[in-house]
Amino acid sequence: MARYTGPSWKLSRRLGISLSGTGKELEKRPYAPGQHGPNQRKKLSEYGLQLQEKQKLRHMYGVNERQFRNLFEKAGKLGGVHGENFMILLESRLDNLVYRLGLARTRRAARQLVNHGHILVDGSRVDIPSYRVTPGQTISVREKSRNLAVIKEAIEANNFVPDYLTFDADKLEGTFTRLPERSELPAEINETLIVEFYSR
Repeated sequence: MARYTGPSWKLSRRLGISLSGTGKELEKRPYAPGQHGPNQRKKLSEYGLQLQEKQKLRHMYGVNERQFRNLFEKAGKLGGVHGENFMILLESRLDNLVYRLGLARTRRAARQLVNHGHILVDGSRVDIPSYRVTPGQTISVREKSRNLAVIKEAIEANNFVPDYLTFDADKLEGTFTRLPERSELPAEINETLIVEFYSR
């Protein structure tokens, strides 16, 4: 199945979380889309809850099903808690870290910056959004791309950088200092349900 490219606000309302991170989608109409929106029955089966949780996380990071499953299996081979390892691997993706540094306003915009070759990792151009960044690596903006309006607007709007990253707004450069802890990852996701979904 290909990556979802449809209306993200509609999807946010269907899943009940803000995929853009702004919360605007749910302000006006905090219920599912469709003709029967506010009156739809909410009761979900156990499988339905697990599937919904998986879809929330998958769409939050903008990953297609095959990539998502492969990453889940890779997380299972690491030591520690499977669900937490999985979320840490997703968080270590280059497109996500560009978004976390505040160089883009959404993960979709961050993916585009990476795809178009505007981002460097340790001084080398990387145009693969799923590239796994390891602690100690530096993410920066290419010299020619520093005056891009989208990057300037994103930095002005950003007021928070997670503790596992350091960012120099003058140099447009950030370092992935350490792996994030579970408390620093999205609280609205229950990763145990995702592990149960794939363990069926």
